[in-house]
Amino acid sequence: MSMNQTIAVPSMYPGGLNALRSGHFGRCDVFTLVEVHQGRVEEARVVANAEHSEGGCLVPVRILQQAGATSLVVQGIGMRPRIGFAQAGIEVLVGPGETVSQVVEAYLNNQLRSISEQDVCGAHG
Repeated sequence: MSMNQTIAVPSMYPGGLNALRSGHFGRCDVFTLVEVHQGRVEEARVVANAEHSEGGCLVPVRILQQAGATSLVVQGIGMRPRIGFAQAGIEVLVGPGETVSQVVEAYLNNQLRSISEQDVCGAHG
């Protein structure tokens, strides 16, 4: 973990640290982006997700890349967006947490892990 990170967590509207985590990153209402500097939460901001449409699973890659995300924490992900995030330089992680703040706490406590093949959902190519 580097000194400065921007962690993106798929969340339910309206987002923020107390928001519930969304189980499907491509269909989440918003992404809560949490700025972490030297192991401390500095700021949380929200960016809207796009409508999920044909080929839409790659749209969040562009949204989060433009928002400056360095990591994305999901519960599962399709192969196409997984590759897209890797190409964009955004690390994809999985781990515990019901709310955004719990996910960030897990991140800060090194309880997240890099995504693996078993975390890839088969619903999307």
